[in-house]
Amino acid sequence: MNNDNDIPALLDEMEARYATSCARLRHALDAYARDGTRPDPHDRDEGAFAYPELRIEYDPELPPPTPARAFARLNQPGIYTSSIARPALFRAYLAEQLEHIDRDYPVKLSVGTSASEIPYPYVLDGGELDLQGISTAELSRWFPSSELVHIGDEIADGGWDLALDPTRPLALFDAPRTDFSLARLKHYTGTPTDHFQRFVLFTNYVRYVDEFVRFAVSALRDPDSRFTGLSVPGGLYEHGDLADAEEQIAAGIWRRHQMPAYHLMTPDGDGITLVNIGVGPSNAKTICDHIAVLRPEAWLMIGHCGGLRPSQSIGDYVLAHAYLRDDHVLDDVLPVEIPIPAIAEVQTALYRAALLVTGEDEEEIKNRLRTGTVVTTDDRNWELRYTQSALRFNQSRAVAIDMESATVAAQGYRFRVPYGTLLCVSDKPLHGELKLPGQANAFYERAISQHLRIGIETLHLLKEEGDGLHSRKLRSFDEPPLR
Repeated sequence: MNNDNDIPALLDEMEARYATSCARLRHALDAYARDGTRPDPHDRDEGAFAYPELRIEYDPELPPPTPARAFARLNQPGIYTSSIARPALFRAYLAEQLEHIDRDYPVKLSVGTSASEIPYPYVLDGGELDLQGISTAELSRWFPSSELVHIGDEIADGGWDLALDPTRPLALFDAPRTDFSLARLKHYTGTPTDHFQRFVLFTNYVRYVDEFVRFAVSALRDPDSRFTGLSVPGGLYEHGDLADAEEQIAAGIWRRHQMPAYHLMTPDGDGITLVNIGVGPSNAKTICDHIAVLRPEAWLMIGHCGGLRPSQSIGDYVLAHAYLRDDHVLDDVLPVEIPIPAIAEVQTALYRAALLVTGEDEEEIKNRLRTGTVVTTDDRNWELRYTQSALRFNQSRAVAIDMESATVAAQGYRFRVPYGTLLCVSDKPLHGELKLPGQANAFYERAISQHLRIGIETLHLLKEEGDGLHSRKLRSFDEPPLR
């Protein structure tokens, strides 16, 4: 299309508007702290502290084209808008999305002032403002704050109503929702949000972290590696700064954080992030709620499970192709009767990665890699309800049980992030093989390295998929344009 849109200039303007709003807000906070000067209500009404707004106007003379990709599509004429937080952080993502749209549709792109103000806590980090002695209640009276009424997932969950808004949503997450999650991510993971990479591994055991750190440090010692640094809670390790790195990281501050993250970074942000989400569906939901605003390319669950079939052995793999959602943490926003489909591109990559890493042929790998339904439960002691549990397992034909995988997959479905699960059988409670300390330690030493490397290789294969990774299975009939 011959549109008169200068996307780099538009993104520059968006960043400048955001920086100006943040500077005004800091200046106003400083004035209030010094002498009690309150911000001018008229200035606030004019958008002094507002997020920038990205706008697409689409009024075609012909029926819309139908690009093969699953995102950056305009299904209906109209005006599409979204407030944008931290535009510099999202610059590459926004540029990619807008370039697709500008190329395929007759659109007008513009940047303006949104109706949403930047909450004051989001401009304090790293600043020199002295607000001691001033309560948060007092500040919230005169400055914009994080009001939950303005933060939600109505767009992602299909609750958006055109009758209530004259414009259509441009993105799944607006600026208040994004900033809320960016702040939570730093709190939960102990790492800067701009260190997160676009390919994500979730695990539920700290020993996977140890193995990931070993892999990352080894990669950084390779002078030809595409990776440039390893970000961990409390530190950043780069080429030439790796003496005793593994020991320092193991002894570091990661224990202070609920779900510590580790980022093997590249200049383009297409490296690997590993998050130790701990045990349970609540943590799994929480971390996905917040990482989703970063619009990752894919996330995978790699962890341990209980094997439910007598033919399985300790150390075998389970590639989930369906989920029985007994986690209950998402039932209100994504009812259990909504199917969570397997993503073909991810399933294929996981299987290919298993072949490559193990070195086994297809016949050999079939003996230790089982596809099937994974049960995710919110009851760590499900074994104590054997009669009820056994009925559920029989009816679902489940082959494994854990406490996170279905939640991660459901969140991927909900937030349009390609997802997959590869688990390793660590015990077989139904068949008398319990996870006892001695057995567990031997299993960990033998299985974790290979399992993690399958996950890493899978992400490498998915990176090669490009735009084709993003399946139309995850898109609704009335989808916001931006991925």
